[in-house]
Amino acid sequence: MFRLGTDRMTSDTALKILRDQIRWGVTEETGRVIRESHDVVLGIAEGTTAVYGINTGFGPLCTTVIDRSDTGELQRNLLLSHSAGVGKPIEKELAKLMMILKVHALAQGYSGVSPEVIERILWHLQEDVIPVVPEQGSVGASGDLAPLAHLFLPLIGEGKVFHGDAISDAAEVLNMKGMKPLLLEPKAGLALINGTQFMLSHAVRLVDELHNCLSHADLIAAMMLEGLTGSEMPFLEKLHRTRPFKGNIHVAARMHRFLEGSEIIASHAGCDRVQDPYSLRCIPQVHGSSRNAWLHLKECVETELNSVTDNPVVFSDGLTISGGNFHGQPQALPVDYTCLAAAELGSISDRRTYLSLEGRAPGTPKLLLKSTGLHSGFMILQYTSAALVSENKGLCFPASADSIPTSLGQEDHVSMGSIGVRKALTVCRNLVKILAIELVCAAQAYDFRKPLKSGKTVEAAHQYIREIIPHADKDRIFSLDIEKAVEIIESRRLTEIVQQMNPGPFSEFHQLFETF
Repeated sequence: MFRLGTDRMTSDTALKILRDQIRWGVTEETGRVIRESHDVVLGIAEGTTAVYGINTGFGPLCTTVIDRSDTGELQRNLLLSHSAGVGKPIEKELAKLMMILKVHALAQGYSGVSPEVIERILWHLQEDVIPVVPEQGSVGASGDLAPLAHLFLPLIGEGKVFHGDAISDAAEVLNMKGMKPLLLEPKAGLALINGTQFMLSHAVRLVDELHNCLSHADLIAAMMLEGLTGSEMPFLEKLHRTRPFKGNIHVAARMHRFLEGSEIIASHAGCDRVQDPYSLRCIPQVHGSSRNAWLHLKECVETELNSVTDNPVVFSDGLTISGGNFHGQPQALPVDYTCLAAAELGSISDRRTYLSLEGRAPGTPKLLLKSTGLHSGFMILQYTSAALVSENKGLCFPASADSIPTSLGQEDHVSMGSIGVRKALTVCRNLVKILAIELVCAAQAYDFRKPLKSGKTVEAAHQYIREIIPHADKDRIFSLDIEKAVEIIESRRLTEIVQQMNPGPFSEFHQLFETF
């Protein structure tokens, strides 16, 4: 069982908890730590010393002392006033992931919330009563204030929730299930809304989805290289040891393994072609750099998953420190870098798609059809790929380069990490479509190499693709082929084929890049 607040969480663990693939809960020992932290807060609330957020106002009102009898109303008002998000709701799964990540942070015992708050969040997760959270409104500074306020409105009987197949008023669902709204105690509201769980939940999803794209990009590129009779020499380990970036070495090893035993490679050994275009020759350098960026993001996300991003942080000895652990910059910078890495993966994929249409490779017809003129062939698939690549370019401006002061100047530098991670996910989802287009074209180009075969992995992948997307010998509605290719990538069936065909590690960096 995964012990919330105690065990080290990874992106993979978080997603398994989300999808009910592992057991999870809060232990008695963790419950004791939570109660002790809460007792510290109650002691501060009874005292006369002003401590931010416990017996004072918030933000620029931090010098306004609140009477003990009003501290509960203070916390309730905090959730109400900060629920100022706009835009369409984020996916239910992302909101649920936000709750999981938040309860893991609160259960570490540095936030001072009552055990009842933890129990109510767990109830929402177990009953699948998930709050509705608007996608816009966070600047990623005091954490994700507006999204988190919406996330926890249902605890006090406000806001809306996903329940069954509908969105309902939280008060109605609570009443139907015999639950009463919580009466918040000192610091509870502040602890709930201070944190980075909005951007973090999106970043966890980004780690997962980009990893899937990276895995497919190498395999699709290997199939395209075979379709265009490219060389395997740029993937030799000896070359990459002279420039030993981890991602480059790993991608080169994957490509070499995919091409091992290829009849197609053997068929043009000794040809007069000196070198391939960059989009084929530089696959390890470009794909590898994107893998290095992904690895950096993964490491940052896993640090954040196990961090306390509340304010003030409450220690067991009674010390409270009002600092900046909620600031989103540690996520915002690697997210922007990863956004660019995803866009570049799409850019080089589009160049390979374009290359496949030129008809320069022996036996590969122009526009990937033997009879053109009457038929346009695969021409417009590359138009769509180019459009997606261009759209991604426009999304690559780093959100973290911006900052707008908020909270009457108290919060005078913000990360915009929430905006950056939403952009990065959009780029990643465009990347899936770009790779799907290359997959369709690579499979078509590969057909013209028959009866020769590539290595066992590429050949098995091609056979699977052809079970779903048939070879084209004339024009048809190619958007349907693209949709099927997107489904292939999202199903991850090709990665399962890779694992089956390659049970051993690709390189010494296999653990870093193939698991998370």
